[in-house]
Amino acid sequence: MIEVEKTITQNWGKPRSHSLEAYRNSGGYSGLRKALQLSPAQITEEVKKSNLRGRGGAGFYTGMKWNFVPKNSPKPVYLAVNADESEPGTFKDRYILENDPHMLLEGIAIAALALNCHQAYIYTRGEFKKQAEVVNGAIAEAYQAGIFGEKVLGKEHRLDVYQVRGAGAYICGEETALLESLEGKKGWPRLKPPFPAVVGLFGAPTVVNNVETLASLPAILDKGGEWYAALGTARSGGTRLVCLSGSVNRPGVYEISMRTTIRELIFDQQLGQGMPPGRSVKAVIPGGSSAPVLSADEIDVALEFEALKEKQTMAGSGGVIVMDDSTCLVRCLWRVARFYAEESCGQCTPCREGTPWLTRILRKIEEGRGSPEDLDVLINVAASIAPYPPIGLGNTICALGDAAALPVHSFVTKFRGEFVAHIEQRRCPFGENPWGAFGGGRV
Repeated sequence: MIEVEKTITQNWGKPRSHSLEAYRNSGGYSGLRKALQLSPAQITEEVKKSNLRGRGGAGFYTGMKWNFVPKNSPKPVYLAVNADESEPGTFKDRYILENDPHMLLEGIAIAALALNCHQAYIYTRGEFKKQAEVVNGAIAEAYQAGIFGEKVLGKEHRLDVYQVRGAGAYICGEETALLESLEGKKGWPRLKPPFPAVVGLFGAPTVVNNVETLASLPAILDKGGEWYAALGTARSGGTRLVCLSGSVNRPGVYEISMRTTIRELIFDQQLGQGMPPGRSVKAVIPGGSSAPVLSADEIDVALEFEALKEKQTMAGSGGVIVMDDSTCLVRCLWRVARFYAEESCGQCTPCREGTPWLTRILRKIEEGRGSPEDLDVLINVAASIAPYPPIGLGNTICALGDAAALPVHSFVTKFRGEFVAHIEQRRCPFGENPWGAFGGGRV
């Protein structure tokens, strides 16, 4: 295993790690104190030096994203925190909210200073009842301690932070849909441009950052951007959280080096501890269910943005799902397709009509009613929603269409023989699977 200097999970497991007292005892808010001595431009420059990339899925450089906000805007600048974690296979942000909310709150304060922002909103997934209560308690502690309110630790900079709970819609994880929901409207993605950095929440400049992204800022300001960049690779700074699930002996959330490979994540005794007896890797989804799948001979790849991009997949939100040789990949893809069909907002024709179409064809094949022509139709429909490769050039307003189409492209292309076997045998060769779509492990 590659040794990792923990930056996000260092306090997890400590008594009352969610409290302000415990956070301060571990050195918490020292990064904010250092940020208070810097100008907004200097804070942003430190974040740019760190090579911190967004941990919500897109992997865009955080400092560069902040620079898109107009300088000296007559309108207020808002910060929206995306805590609507809903990508299947991803469950890291909720642990930050639950175990170390003050790390997030310190990151919010640092970002607010850099952006000259006075109001921040944490948009939390509706199902996160426990986590929302912990965050509300931490916000109250921060106000009482003078971190939020009229001044930020004594500095003349008003900062108010509010938590808003969503209603559990996957589409609200898309940044413009999140902003619509924050405004009290239906969570439908917006046409872009204009982009949120210019016209965002309430028509004002807005930055939307993921929970893990903001929780990385205290360490960057405390120890320096160059230090943080050195923890990662040339183009991706720091460490990252990954969510390991599926057919592994030790599923969970792990903070890893950007140089850690998928194989190391699965088999290292400090991480996944291998697979159930007699099982072998068949396929791995590396970045949440929307990421194109990798075959067993492709897992010697680092869980880093550029390395996975070379494999025509993506690091995404860090959800690594392992499928063993007992897994029916047709059933797996059918389940993934059903999810996106159900979660589509219906605003775009390719997504509204295409995602249910994909689901119907996959069900036919899984139930033994498919025909050879169905495979060509699957690829054709998926390509009409989003061509592959490249990634990110779909025909819909937001990336949900891409998320539905990319798995279809990769599963059918890399495991076509399994789809053909279903069609030729007129049944699922794997029979009834009591473990569900992803094989003998736990998801």
